[in-house]
Amino acid sequence: MKLVVGLGNPGRRYEATRHNLGYAVLAELARRLPAGLPKEKFHGELADGGLAGEKVLLLSPLTYMNRSGTSVRAARDFFGLPDKDLLVVCDDLNLPLARLR
Repeated sequence: MKLVVGLGNPGRRYEATRHNLGYAVLAELARRLPAGLPKEKFHGELADGGLAGEKVLLLSPLTYMNRSGTSVRAARDFFGLPDKDLLVVCDDLNLPLARLR
């Protein structure tokens, strides 16, 4: 099982901004997998899908970015996942626009 977390900030103020890149990536991933409808859990929205025969959990914390660790840790600990099975997607203001790392 893998946990993919898309970071962003809730609210209209941040919609469609670079800061919500994690939310956008998770929405696209959910569409492509496809994933089930998200449920409110772990201070966020959690959906599940599958990829290459493995379960994939998609978590969008509904906390502000600086509080997202609470959501991520709660989900990781609940499912007993090691850090190697966790992927966090976020913007990085130290990178030029449209560059991935």
